[in-house]
Amino acid sequence: YQRRVRGSFSKINSMLKRIILAPRSLSFNSPQTHKPYKPFTRNGLYKQYQTSPDKKPITLYTAPTPNGWKVPITLEELEIPYNVHHIHIQKNEQKEPWFLKINPNGKIPAIVDHSNGDFSVFESAAILFYLTEKFPGGEKLLPKDLKERTRVLEWSFFQMSSLGPMQGQAGHFNRAAPEKIEYAIKRYRDETYRVYSVLDLALEGKEYLANDRYSVADILNFTWVLVHEFGAVSYTHLRAHETGR
Repeated sequence: YQRRVRGSFSKINSMLKRIILAPRSLSFNSPQTHKPYKPFTRNGLYKQYQTSPDKKPITLYTAPTPNGWKVPITLEELEIPYNVHHIHIQKNEQKEPWFLKINPNGKIPAIVDHSNGDFSVFESAAILFYLTEKFPGGEKLLPKDLKERTRVLEWSFFQMSSLGPMQGQAGHFNRAAPEKIEYAIKRYRDETYRVYSVLDLALEGKEYLANDRYSVADILNFTWVLVHEFGAVSYTHLRAHETGR
């Protein structure tokens, strides 16, 4: 993957390489192809971590999407035992009444913490913050120090408010919309380029987005940068945007 996306956005590339190598059980074996990302498909992660009869602290309800990948990466980093329930979003399983009791918004991911009275949490960033607060070792991904914690939260909310929504809309209007609306395609693609420029600037002279160390901010942004092509974002276009051409 690192070889495939090599370009002038070297800081983003470097971030991708580091985070790809970080999770212990989630590695990439096909750098020359965009799909499939084997560890995150049903034949990969979901086959490896199928729900077992042994009750583990966390049940994860998710699917192979950028938001759905954030939580298993964090669970692996913190070595928290968990079971996976694959939600078939193409069949609208996430809208079924039983799941709406876990997440009223009807989207993945969500978790249930059986070690805390079957406490449920939804929204990917909220889940990551909960896990880092609840389980041992969480401070390595979300610091306790106020200034360091604030830096991590800044880049976490940046992903939730900018990278995810803008790139998601770029992908929708470019690939899924029933009609091509050039204004919408250009508007969201240009904004996605701008967001990537912000990320690249933030990584100038740094290895990670916040405090010079790996955190939930990197995990949250990584899963969306990973699928930049779905949002019709290419590194050729990013280079052009960077230079103002």
